[in-house]
Amino acid sequence: MKKIGFLLIIIVGGHILSVRAVSTKPNILWIVANDLSTDLGCYGNTQVHTPHLDQLAKEGIIYENFFTVGDVCSPSRSALITGMYSVSINSHNQFTKFKKPLPTPVVPFTNYLKKAGYYVTNSKGIQLENTGFYTGYNFSYDAEELFDGTDWRNRAPEQPFFAQVHLTYAHRPFKADPEHPVDPNKVALPPYYPDHPLARKDWALYLETVQLLDKQVGEILERLKKDGLAENTVVFFFADHGRPHVRGKQFLYDGGIHSPLIIKWPGQLTAGEKSDRMISNIDLAATVMNLAKLDIPDYMQGQDFLDEKTEKRKYIFAMRDRCDGTLDRIRAVRSKDFKYIRNFHPERPYTQFNGYKKWEYPVLTLMQVMYKNGELTPEQAHFMGTYRPEEELYDLRVDPFEMKNLADQQEYQKTLLDFRGELDRWLLAVDIGEYPEDSVEILEAKKIMQEEFITNMKKKGLAPTVSDEEFLEYWKNEFLKNP
Repeated sequence: MKKIGFLLIIIVGGHILSVRAVSTKPNILWIVANDLSTDLGCYGNTQVHTPHLDQLAKEGIIYENFFTVGDVCSPSRSALITGMYSVSINSHNQFTKFKKPLPTPVVPFTNYLKKAGYYVTNSKGIQLENTGFYTGYNFSYDAEELFDGTDWRNRAPEQPFFAQVHLTYAHRPFKADPEHPVDPNKVALPPYYPDHPLARKDWALYLETVQLLDKQVGEILERLKKDGLAENTVVFFFADHGRPHVRGKQFLYDGGIHSPLIIKWPGQLTAGEKSDRMISNIDLAATVMNLAKLDIPDYMQGQDFLDEKTEKRKYIFAMRDRCDGTLDRIRAVRSKDFKYIRNFHPERPYTQFNGYKKWEYPVLTLMQVMYKNGELTPEQAHFMGTYRPEEELYDLRVDPFEMKNLADQQEYQKTLLDFRGELDRWLLAVDIGEYPEDSVEILEAKKIMQEEFITNMKKKGLAPTVSDEEFLEYWKNEFLKNP
């Protein structure tokens, strides 16, 4: 049957759109990366080869201020699928074993899409067919109820789909890209990293893993094109949180929560533009709901950022709680110009033991040894100390790496008070993280982390009690034996 439409010129999210209204709803595709910051060519990184994502950016819009509410997988993905801050739905701790249902009336937003006739898929990797589901949600659920399958090709004729394709890159362990090796001597390390061959090698391998991610994105987009679906599919590319590096993942610095967001909507969004709008990853659920022409639930805390009528965010909020068996509570408020961080446990070091980071992060061990030897700069050494400040304030306009804490400086006290107030209001409105987690859950998390640490150290041929100096020699032999 011939589709009858009409042409409109409207403004959405500040962008001029040419919209051809048709009788069908658009397909929606999420391509979700793991552990990725804005380390892409289209975001200005000249050391990484990402042609497919760069092309997607040319055909879509780059969002420069996209942030995740969580700095680690489970809380961030729980927020993503519900459109809710994870601290408001008891999903703020990483990998809870004894999961509980979502509080009424909150449900994964895919439920609404299924009821509206969308074929909803979730897949791990690029093959799509029979891959199994990739979730990481920190609440109890039945995956068979959430998703119809793993491959959009299995839907009924003319049925619209919402597909999530989850890619494991750029999660550790990193993988080399033999086609486009990155020269460790040419990478630009952040100033909080020591300029050491091991740090350069580790960073270069991260960028090579990003390049492998880019190739996978290209394969997915090519499949969409071959299926004849590219013109009626809204493509989102983003990550669950930031890069897996020191001061990245598991922390609320931009390295942990600032991720890429690229959206391509053929004939609808102006290609090749950049937006500096502040967006939280809880906003993606509401945006998809509106794309599917569904009412956004009143309880949903995310907002549709493609709707011109939606008030733009002035601030985004982020959180860190228990990660594996490592207990913590950190909150952050970020505007375009400033970041405020509140550490609820200043007596604990930034680098308190976490099994995953210890067995996977070579630069962590490197910095621990260099700290003992007095070889770090004062700014680098601060992060390795035995305690941390209760409050941190950074002027991102002049300090994008968040190295100079301004919280104690007199000329910034008004800014500090303003951000304190914003966080306090947000805590009262949504945050249940002040209530202690069940002790049985905590003990189980600590037990699992310790067991996994011992197992992974044994795989390296090392005892869990190995000294930092011995562990550093292992990393050097592993990565620098063939420089």
